[in-house]
Amino acid sequence: MNRMKYKLGDFVRFVDEKMEGYVTRIIDDQMIGVTGDDDFEIPVPASKVTTVHGHESQQAKAEGIDKQITSDGPFQAKGIYLGVVNDDKAGSVVHFHIVNDTSYQLLATLVTDKQQLKGEYAGIISPKSSVKVYSEQLADLQLWPKFKFQLLFYTAQNVTAPAPLIMEEKFKAKDFSGTKKQVPLLNKPGWLIQLDEPELIIDAQKLKESFFRSTDEKQEIAKPKREIDLHIEKLRDDYQFLNSTEILNIQMEHFRTSLDAAIVHQFPDIVFIHGVGNGILKHEIHKGLSTNKRIQTFMDAHKDKFGYGATKVILK
Repeated sequence: MNRMKYKLGDFVRFVDEKMEGYVTRIIDDQMIGVTGDDDFEIPVPASKVTTVHGHESQQAKAEGIDKQITSDGPFQAKGIYLGVVNDDKAGSVVHFHIVNDTSYQLLATLVTDKQQLKGEYAGIISPKSSVKVYSEQLADLQLWPKFKFQLLFYTAQNVTAPAPLIMEEKFKAKDFSGTKKQVPLLNKPGWLIQLDEPELIIDAQKLKESFFRSTDEKQEIAKPKREIDLHIEKLRDDYQFLNSTEILNIQMEHFRTSLDAAIVHQFPDIVFIHGVGNGILKHEIHKGLSTNKRIQTFMDAHKDKFGYGATKVILK
């Protein structure tokens, strides 16, 4: 059986039709899923598409594959990450990069284990460089295999290299629940997991001081915005993996936190943008406002701007 020659994120053109798009799913050794500009994924035999000439190298360059940067300055011993970023064109696809922000040269391997072991990557990663080692469909996270990373450190400088790093991980939705961060060297937002996590050093004096710090010093409530957008995609990057109950709980927690902050900072009013939807979020917000003694009144906010999708709260 022939090995699939296409990879997730490849740009292809249909042989028999005037259509093109990005590979967003590897169905099996013969079939792939291609998503066009309409964001509709079409299953198609791999033999019925062809790579668009000249596009692949541009895509590889954009993704920072085997990105080489000269290491300058003092020796940096920590800073090895797994950076997971969305494809620039096919947003449903994510690419895994090993990011070596240290001064070590790395010998790295990645093996996945679903039903059987499969070698995904083996190579040398230079200091201050990154390499794409794997790609997957984000929506298929529950079906992802177990990952096993092995890293061997090398340097010609007079520095004692650490022991080889071995990490096995079966990723879950919670691993992608945090806010995206800027991935070093790739210079794009993504989920960042440090593989050589620095050791936790406890400062005994600071720990002691924290016990005797006054309540006012411990609690510093940030001033909220005057308009709070509660749409889940504004609050969490992993909203695709959340069920309706989890989404509502997150929205209500953000609503309560923002309302409390507005009261502490003595705002005269604050607007919550909840959308129209099925009306459940709006109902829960109004129910919470009706029992709060610090609320003077509330009403639909600026119908010309928000329609019926926002509530303005007047504080006492």
